[in-house]
Amino acid sequence: MSSVGELLAQATRQLTGTGADSPRLDAEVLLAHVLGVGRTGVLAHPDAVVGDGSATTFEALLARRAAGEPVAYLRGIQEFHGLAFSVDARVLIPRPETEQLVDLAVERIRGLLTGAPRPPGAPPVRVWDVATGSGAIAVALAAQLRKRGYLQEVKLVASDVSPDALAVAIENAVAHGVADRIELVVGDLLDIPDRAPVDLLLANLPYIPTEVVPTLAPEVRAEPLLALDGGLDGMDLLRRLLAGLPDVMLPGGTALLEMGADQDTAMHTAVGDSLPSTWSVVIHHDLGGRPRIAELRQIAAYRR
Repeated sequence: MSSVGELLAQATRQLTGTGADSPRLDAEVLLAHVLGVGRTGVLAHPDAVVGDGSATTFEALLARRAAGEPVAYLRGIQEFHGLAFSVDARVLIPRPETEQLVDLAVERIRGLLTGAPRPPGAPPVRVWDVATGSGAIAVALAAQLRKRGYLQEVKLVASDVSPDALAVAIENAVAHGVADRIELVVGDLLDIPDRAPVDLLLANLPYIPTEVVPTLAPEVRAEPLLALDGGLDGMDLLRRLLAGLPDVMLPGGTALLEMGADQDTAMHTAVGDSLPSTWSVVIHHDLGGRPRIAELRQIAAYRR
């Protein structure tokens, strides 16, 4: 039997040169997963002996990691906005930069609910998460709204073209106790049955140019192509969505769209080409100072 320290040293050597960005960290996370402890527990006890069964399981996971499978798929879990989400090869792995989309959505909903007195019987704020994938955006948003006491006044819809992805989203909604607050439906972009106009639309669509996809790291290429490939310049799906926005938004509505860090100019051009002059666009930058979220707003004197 080997110790924790010995297994980590061997694993780091095995992963080095395979394309893994952080061989040591990957090894620590995977061994912690196998042992059912936190990563700090692994680091704190390098001399602890690991049983043969656990070591064999760890070695099998390392082989899959060396072949390019993402750590999140190997663990079956990815943290996002303070919550643990089930993920597998059916869905895109949620990224930290997408958390900004949730934060902005919470603020816009708060403004709609508290910015002016709401008359008795006012309809709920309607929110639609397009291409929900694992459901990370919709579920994290629901959890934040519940924490603030807003959830009962919001109607959430989450859609995806992939029934397989939607099955993962349902699993995550159930796990976090918000399945009764999110309507999950299959649909291609804005084409869903019984569609009602919304106050707020959210989307993290594929935005990687087709020719760039084959150059991505193996662990990224292991994710669904449907969730990565955004067409010739990465903007195909975003343009399709922009063209349909006027038909699905309530007057004065807002759309928050994640985009590539080099697509701010293309986004401005696409908005000008696809939307009437009554729409404005503001680009929000991520913590690294890179363009990340396009906020589109329909300028109108009334909401309903």
